[in-house]
Amino acid sequence: MKRSKSKSDAGIDQANENRLNLLMTFQEFKEVKSIDRTSMMRILEDVIQASLAKRYGPEARFSIIVNVDNGDLMIQRIREVIADGEMENEATQIELKDAIKIEADLEEGEECYETIHLTDFARREILTLRQNLINKILEYEKDNIFRKYEDKVGELVSGEVNQVWRKEILILDEDGVELILPASEQIPADRYKKGDTLIAVVQGVDVKKSTPVITISRTAPQFLERLMETEIPEIFDGLITIKNVVRVPGERAKVMVEAYDDRIDPVGACVGMKGSRIHSIVRELRNENIDIINYTENTSLLIARALNPAKITSIEIDEEFKNAKVYMKPDQVSLAIGKGGNNIRLASRLTGYEIDVYRDDEEYDEEDVYLDEFNDEFDQWVIDAFKAIGCDTAKGVLKLSREDLIQRTDLEEETVDEMIASIKKELDIE
Repeated sequence: MKRSKSKSDAGIDQANENRLNLLMTFQEFKEVKSIDRTSMMRILEDVIQASLAKRYGPEARFSIIVNVDNGDLMIQRIREVIADGEMENEATQIELKDAIKIEADLEEGEECYETIHLTDFARREILTLRQNLINKILEYEKDNIFRKYEDKVGELVSGEVNQVWRKEILILDEDGVELILPASEQIPADRYKKGDTLIAVVQGVDVKKSTPVITISRTAPQFLERLMETEIPEIFDGLITIKNVVRVPGERAKVMVEAYDDRIDPVGACVGMKGSRIHSIVRELRNENIDIINYTENTSLLIARALNPAKITSIEIDEEFKNAKVYMKPDQVSLAIGKGGNNIRLASRLTGYEIDVYRDDEEYDEEDVYLDEFNDEFDQWVIDAFKAIGCDTAKGVLKLSREDLIQRTDLEEETVDEMIASIKKELDIE
């Protein structure tokens, strides 16, 4: 005949179930979250200690031994054995008559170790203990992620694309940590789908609603710097130093480098034989055109190098206002300006000088008119927009198509049309 379970048996079964749930909780986090053994034991001990303090009082002392591998848990309450009838603090003392029931040979003044079983805890206490453990482990994991990536700001990181949205991409690193690549930090030609591997630079770590948010970037200048360190041994070893990096992501970049050893050609070392070293970087940056410029303390020479591939005729530098007037032959102006004005804009950012390009006076047509002559019809900022793209004369403006002028100057179509009309009227052109 099958024996029915007593209330005692049911209580034991419930306690075992509670113990199993508690064991599964920290076993799961130990394996999935890769928490090291020492940290796991410390967390569990702290949570149990807090629960015991709530049950027995903050002054109570305990010995807690945890075996994370097999789930064994030993809890012993420690109290001082005192004479019967002299109890002053129940949290830290036990009378001799009660102590000998736990360990028969105890005497006054000794410490009594009483084993505490999970069966002594109510179901609600076990559930609270389990929830506190989960919260502590999650908090520990978040702190670990924050500290790890706070130290990685400015470094390369790779991961697998998990989700692609319109405004951002979610990437998982090798430990399953979520990284965010905003649309604004993506190279325009970037196209990713779920499962692709992506490399970027850690831009920053923030905390939102107690959760660390790691933002990465592929457009930051540091991304190009780290790629060059990876691909070019001389930079990694410190033989060549990167002085400055400026970029128009996916279009053009300029990198200023310096070698402290005169025997090293920094530009040649960065480019490599037939472009072998720079090629993989260019491919990673979606065919971004990279100019390597050798640093020099000669400002005129540095600006001339920064305007590469254009060749200048002469240059006037105003150190006080950090301005440089560069003169060159007409066929070099478009090279100096570059597509969409990118070349001259990057050269200015790289050198720290505002660069204005002018056609060489020797090439000036006596029938031509400087744009400054039109300042009675147009605001100076409009004239400066044309001069900034190398159109400092009337005929210089007419050499470019209407579409090019609109794109390069970033002026309203109506304004460009008015300038063209005024120039044609001045030069008596139908």
